[in-house]
Amino acid sequence: MDAAQCHKLLARRCQPEPVGRWDVRSRLAHFALVNYALPKERLAPHIPEDRFEIAEFDIGGRRRAMMSAVPFLDLDFHFPRLAPLAKFRFAQTNYRVYVNDRRTGEPCVWFFGTTLGSRTVCIPRSLWRLPWHFARYQVSCIHNSAAGRYDSYRISAGSEWAPAEIELEDTGNPVAVCNGFHSVEEVALVLTHPVDGYFRREDGHLGHYSVWHEKMSLTVARPLRLWFGLFEWMNLLSRDEMNQPHSVFLCPEVEFLIHLPPRCLR
Repeated sequence: MDAAQCHKLLARRCQPEPVGRWDVRSRLAHFALVNYALPKERLAPHIPEDRFEIAEFDIGGRRRAMMSAVPFLDLDFHFPRLAPLAKFRFAQTNYRVYVNDRRTGEPCVWFFGTTLGSRTVCIPRSLWRLPWHFARYQVSCIHNSAAGRYDSYRISAGSEWAPAEIELEDTGNPVAVCNGFHSVEEVALVLTHPVDGYFRREDGHLGHYSVWHEKMSLTVARPLRLWFGLFEWMNLLSRDEMNQPHSVFLCPEVEFLIHLPPRCLR
């Protein structure tokens, strides 16, 4: 995708969208984006490549695919049109791969699944067969707004499906062009603004939902300790590789709009 196409698509994705009847709004705090570069061959068995192309990037002189773990804290998860006063707070981690939709050629993400720090996880699993799993979270994050960075960032998740340990050091430096990308806009389009997500439902069918969010104010972080049990048992990364991410970004708060219900693509 050339620079002009990248600029046009990113601008379109940043345009505000109307709130539908079932849509959810939530302010996400302590949003971290932990990105990994790895050989495409490790991911291929897990992605329906008839529908999606695993995106590859020139990183360190080699062609590499990319995936990420995205932990954050939902501050006020709510349905603004159906029940605006009923708000929920819980931690969450999304596990995703950066892919291109073969029908449109546009960047999107494939979700392995999500851990949620609330027993209400049974609702989306039952209603929409989402691959969401319960986890017990501990969140210890202190953001220093005066300094423009985190003084400390630690999140842990106890889960049978995807346990995790995340400890980061915030540099306070804004995100610039990353290895494998040509511009800050391309970084944003591919890594922070993939608004369409696809996943394998619990019943085996393909699922889809979309989001909108405002532009993020991001800083670069360094890993102190990273372990994601899901990536280990799927044989995607070794423990040593997990502590050598391609990039790590932090955002203290951003508002998301999640368009629901998810669609079943038979």
